Amino acid sequence: MDKPGILGGIARFWQRSYAADYLGYVLLQVAYFASRLLIVPFHRFFTLSEPAITYPHALIERVSAPANIFYAGVCPLIFFILYSLAARPGFHKIHVTILGFIISITLASFVTDIIKNAVGRPRPDLVDRCKPAAGTSATALLGIEICTAAHDAVLQDGWRSFPSGHSSFAFAGLGYLSLWLCGQLHVLRPRTDLARVLIVLAPLTGALLIALSRMADYRHDVYDITAGSLLGWTITWFSYRRYFRRLRDAKCDVPYPSRADIAKQLGGVGSGKRDEEEQRVKDVEEFELDDLASSDEEGERDEERPLTGVRKASEDVGKGKSRAEV
Repeated sequence: MDKPGILGGIARFWQRSYAADYLGYVLLQVAYFASRLLIVPFHRFFTLSEPAITYPHALIERVSAPANIFYAGVCPLIFFILYSLAARPGFHKIHVTILGFIISITLASFVTDIIKNAVGRPRPDLVDRCKPAAGTSATALLGIEICTAAHDAVLQDGWRSFPSGHSSFAFAGLGYLSLWLCGQLHVLRPRTDLARVLIVLAPLTGALLIALSRMADYRHDVYDITAGSLLGWTITWFSYRRYFRRLRDAKCDVPYPSRADIAKQLGGVGSGKRDEEEQRVKDVEEFELDDLASSDEEGERDEERPLTGVRKASEDVGKGKSRAEV
């Protein structure tokens, strides 16, 4: 960090910017497209007597892959852009909001594809995709070699049932929007009105409907969409919390300070002050569910913060000390 010259400048830029996040995102995108183009799924054996894989292959889906990208990817992104133009929250806030969002949906897609290809679970419509040769035994264990359909992407996708990609992507995108709205509207604050709660639940409802549509199209069963939804929600929670405080934090609508601001506050010094700064970030104030006092009243908020010294000063005065002694 303190080295002079070009190497020192690069090190300082790396430490104070989000270059590492963007590099990681580019590598993640490359890995995702490579997995889609180069890796074929494991072909698990199946039998024609399994009712769970003999459903018809729907040519028209209720929510197609492009539609899912639009609903869970493009729409939240448009919302964030419109919010930045209308509210003007500052570059850092909208920057980490969008950065966390695109990392969330990309990471969820990549992890989902890795699991899909490794598990190789047949879809509910596999037999219709496969079109096995006439006279094939209904009880024998069969592989892809008995399929008369072209061995193209449609057939290969018949072994990519678990977990549901639509579900993980929907909850990664719309789930991130829901978490962000929850923080901006302080939904976990005591006595929050129902209207704010409904606004936060709206994106999650959309994600749930997208996931359930995969069962109606016989692309997945309940286990697939449950696993995909939980996977997408877990990843979006991880991505959101990398940049924003806890939802019960009194400042949950404000992101963590930028790395450049932290470096400026620390003055480029060693790990001791960095550890101190990390500890200050951890010691955040949370909403108490049984707190009947309004957090908007500055006087009461100061009384609840022992680090301000207000409470200590009042106690010392009560013991007979003057404010000058305090």
